This record gives sequence, C-alpha cells and structure tokens, in this order.
Amino acid sequence: MAWNEPGGGNSNNQDPWGGRKGGGDRKGPPDLDEAFRKLQESLNGLFGGGKRRGSEPSGSKGGGLGLLGIGLAVLAAIWLYSAVYVVDEQEQAVILRFGKYHETVGPGLNIYFPPFDRKYLENVTRERAYSKQGQMLTEDENIVEVPLTVQYKIVNLRDFVLNVDQPEVSLQHATDSALRHVVGSTAMDQVLTEGRVQMAGEIKDRLQRFMDTYRTGISVTQVNVQSAAAPREVQEAFDDVIRAREDEQRARNQAETYANGVVPEARGQAQRIIEDANGYRDEVVSRAKGEADRFSKLLGEYRKAPDVTRERLYLETMQEVYSNTSKVLVSGKGQNNMLYLPLDKLMDKGRTSTPAQPSVNPPSDSAGRSAGDLQQQQRELRTRESR
Repeated sequence: MAWNEPGGGNSNNQDPWGGRKGGGDRKGPPDLDEAFRKLQESLNGLFGGGKRRGSEPSGSKGGGLGLLGIGLAVLAAIWLYSAVYVVDEQEQAVILRFGKYHETVGPGLNIYFPPFDRKYLENVTRERAYSKQGQMLTEDENIVEVPLTVQYKIVNLRDFVLNVDQPEVSLQHATDSALRHVVGSTAMDQVLTEGRVQMAGEIKDRLQRFMDTYRTGISVTQVNVQSAAAPREVQEAFDDVIRAREDEQRARNQAETYANGVVPEARGQAQRIIEDANGYRDEVVSRAKGEADRFSKLLGEYRKAPDVTRERLYLETMQEVYSNTSKVLVSGKGQNNMLYLPLDKLMDKGRTSTPAQPSVNPPSDSAGRSAGDLQQQQRELRTRESR
C-alpha cells in the first residue's frame, strides 16, 4: 500500500522526509545549509567547541569560529610541511634569519621558520664541471682556438651563498680571463704541441687565486686543456708543422737510443783497453825486475867462475834460439863444412805424405845426430868444469 493512500501503513501521517502532513509542519528535502551546519558542529566537537543545543542559523558566530579554526589548522599543516626539511649526507644548508646569516646546517632532519628564515640547500661534495672554447691571440700574434674543461666543487657554502651574487658565472668570467692571459703569454708552438700541460697548471693556479680573492667558496680541482687547433683557413699548414715537429722528436729519440747503445759500449771497450795496458805494464815491469835480479845474481857467479859461466850462458842462449827456429846448422869436429837441416821442410813433407795422421813424423837420422853432437859438447863442457 502506498504511503499516501487512506489507511495506509504510515500511521503517523508523515512524508518520506520525516515531515507531517498538513500545514506548516511539513518540510521538504534537507538542504545543503543544514548538512554544512551539522558538519560544523561535528568539527567544533573535535576541536573542543562542544555540541551546541538547538538550531542555529548558518551565518551565526559559532559557524564563523569553526571555519576559522579549520583554516588555521590547514595553514599550520602547510607551514609545518614547508618548515621541516631533510639534508642529505652530501648536502649542506645555509639559513638566513631576517636576511642575515644565522647558521650552516649539516645532514639530518631540520626545521626553519619561514617567512622569517630563508634556506639555501646545495650539494657540497659533487664535483661540477663546465667547458669553454674560444679563439684568442698567442704571444707570437697567431690566432688559435683553445677548448678547456674546468672541474670545481663548493668548499664553503656560506661564502658561495652570501659573498657573490652568481658565483658560477663569476667562475666562468674568471676562467676566460685566466685562459686569455696564459695563452697570450705562450708561443703558438707550445700551445699546439707539448705546452698544454703546463698551460693547464698555470690556468688552474691563476683561476684559484681569483676565486680566493672574490671569496666565492669554490675550489678548482682540475683544468684540462684539450687539443688546441688553428683556424680552419690555415689548418692544413698547421698540421704540416705539427707533423714536422713529431718527425723531429722521433729522430731525436732514435738518436738518443743509438747514443745510449753506442756510448756505454765504447766506454766498456776503452776501459778494457786501459785494463789490458795496465796488465801489460805490470807484466813488463815485473819481468824487467826479475831479469834485473837474475842478472845481479848471475854477476856474482860470473865473478867466481868467468869461463864456466860464459860457456853456460852461451849454451843456454843457443838452446833457447834453436828451440824457437826450424833451421839447424850442425858442424862436427875436424870438418870444415857445415850441415844445414831444414826442419820446417822436413816436417811439412812428413805431413803431406801422411795427412790422415795428426801426429808429427819423427826426426831424421841427421837431426838425431845433430842433437847427439850437442849433448856430446855439453858433456865435454861439464868435464872441463869438473877439472
């Protein structure tokens, strides 16, 4: 049965929205003002305002206070969200209070008070870099194009934030000045060939002095001067010059390598000759001293027996001479003719007759007789000496 039929189930004679039939007691569907009022009452209860009894108009004082509390709570949440910040391990933060330096904050969870405070957060461990390239004039009035790369990092965040308005722009301008000063005082050959390392060191030192003078808080860690080049119009001529320089350096290295190999060898040979000369000198001096001592002793013996000593010296001398020669002369007693023995020819003839035998042929009978005659003469001399 419908709710509006006579005798229907709605005994209280109410409509679906809770209002009674008839007259001024009937109410329509709840409007938005009523729902918003109930929400305000709930929020007031949460923030300590308590529930208000009875119905109040939507524009009453209690509703205004509730909206103000909500706004203040939202503003407080937003302020707290922006005031709390985290500084990483690689970062630092500088806090300015009323535009004046207050403190430098390290890693961790921190809070500051905007709008009275201002925060500057930077990475102080990361190494930064930028590149530059430009044409400039050398000492010998030649135009070259020099590219370079500057690596730097922040070492004093307070100076980096407060002393210079744009410290990195100042670094770029200082780099341009230092580069032009160093290139302007260097010859073109040095700029194009082996002078780049020295130029990089000079630019780094001069640039660091500029940064320290400006108190930018920046430390220049490395300056790399890359391969410089001449303008395009004369690039081929410059390439020929560079190749000539490389050829000169290669020839010089080869000459130094040859010198390093020849000079020690010549010094070794010279030292060996000196040592041989010293050894020969010592040998000759020692032999001369020995001969002198022998002669002195032999003189004493000669004074005692002159004839015997003279004969003995003669025989020893002849024996030494015969032992070093291949020709022998033999003369017997009562013979006017002298026998010549060509021992060298006899020995050569013996070798040609038996080439397979390495041993030397025995001497002939005449050679044996000559040796026997010498021994006979020596025995006769000894007999005379004994008499």
